[in-house]
Parts: sequence; C-alpha cells; structure tokens
Amino acid sequence: MEPTSTILIVDDDRDIRTLLADYLESNGYRTHGAADGTAMWKLLDETKPDLIVLDLNLPGEDGLTLCRKLRAHSNLPVIMLTARSEPLDRILGLEMGADDYLPKPFEPRELLARIRSVLRRSNAMPSGGVDKATQIRFSGWTLDLTARHLLNPDGVVIMLSGAEFRLLKVFLEHPNRVLNRDQLLNLTQGRDADPFDRSIDIQISRLRQKLGEDARVPQIIKTVRNGGYVLAGTVAVEPRT
Repeated sequence: MEPTSTILIVDDDRDIRTLLADYLESNGYRTHGAADGTAMWKLLDETKPDLIVLDLNLPGEDGLTLCRKLRAHSNLPVIMLTARSEPLDRILGLEMGADDYLPKPFEPRELLARIRSVLRRSNAMPSGGVDKATQIRFSGWTLDLTARHLLNPDGVVIMLSGAEFRLLKVFLEHPNRVLNRDQLLNLTQGRDADPFDRSIDIQISRLRQKLGEDARVPQIIKTVRNGGYVLAGTVAVEPRT
C-alpha cells in the first residue's frame, strides 16, 4: 500500500463520505470528499488524487457522465459505486471507463481491498517480457508505457482507462497466445473470475473500439471460440535508453 496516496470520494451522501474518509484515513490514506460533479472537478485540480471513488447516482451529472468526461483526458483510476439491484449500471460504468466497481451496500474493508488492488496495478512498473520497454508497437499502433496512453498509426493520442491499459499490456506481453477470461482477470486484477463477471468482455469491447476494429471481424484482438481471446500479429518492443 502507498500510505500517502490520496483518494477522492464523490458521493452525495454525507454519512457515506464521512464513514469512508474515516476508514481510509485510519488505513493510511489521505481523503477528500465531494457531493457532486462541480465539487469533484474543483478538487481534482486542487488535490491531484491518485484514485476516485465515484458514486453512480449523483445530483446533476451522474457518475457515468462524469467518468466518461474524465476518461476523455485522463487515465486516473476510478472505482464506481453502483446499486446492487441494477447490474446494467455496473456494465455501463465499465463501458464508460471505470477500473472496477462495487455494488452498494458494501463493507468498507472490501472497498479498501479494491483500492489497494487498483492502485498497485496503476503504479506498477512494466513487467514480464516488456520490463525494459518504453513503447510497444503492434499493427501500426504504439502503447506508450511511460505516458500510459495509446498512439494510433497517425500519431494521435488515444486515452486509456487504467483497466484498458493493463489489459492491452497483458495482451502485448503474451502475443499470439490464447488467454481465457480467468487468466485475463487474474493478470489484470489479481482475482479469480466470478461466473457472472463480464468485465473482461466489456473492456475488450472498449479496446476494440479504440483500436478502430470491426466488432464482427476484429483483426488485432480476436475471439477464439470456447477458448478466450488472442492478440494477433507481430509485437516490437522499444527498449529503455
């Protein structure tokens, strides 16, 4: 755990903000709270948090809208808080770029575990076969491991969420190898797959969109029936200097 990490809690329920702030601070984190999107944007500029805990149901702009706007220019990790009775909300949260989600009601220690996991992966140095790389090139695209963004064949920057970055990096570390959902979830989030967890499928769908892939006949991240997914093609690593 990074004891000096700062967490921004965005929830319109004052009691929840206070409860989470007290609990996270007792576990070594700094916290700030915001009741809506306006306060969130202000605190983002002032406090430079390391992660946002973002409630879906907010007054004014909801959490989905705020996550989508944030993801347009930042890969700051986001954990979405959603209603247990609305699985569609959890799916939409991942589609908008959230790194993880937690349905309400929840135990604060479970949120703490999710925060630690997301931060650990967000702060991790490149590993595996690309541990000495700064950039990885594939199919005309480039993943910049320092800036943590994607460059299209024309050199245009494509922002990735933390989850998308980790997933693409895992594929690039294992090119032309079929990876199933369990393996992908374990490699990107450090946990086993729930039988009903479709987060990997959602993240792959988002990656394909950002790679400009035709969902019916993808050429880069291909679906292997009854097997999983595979990144096809040649991968070139540009070493650190």
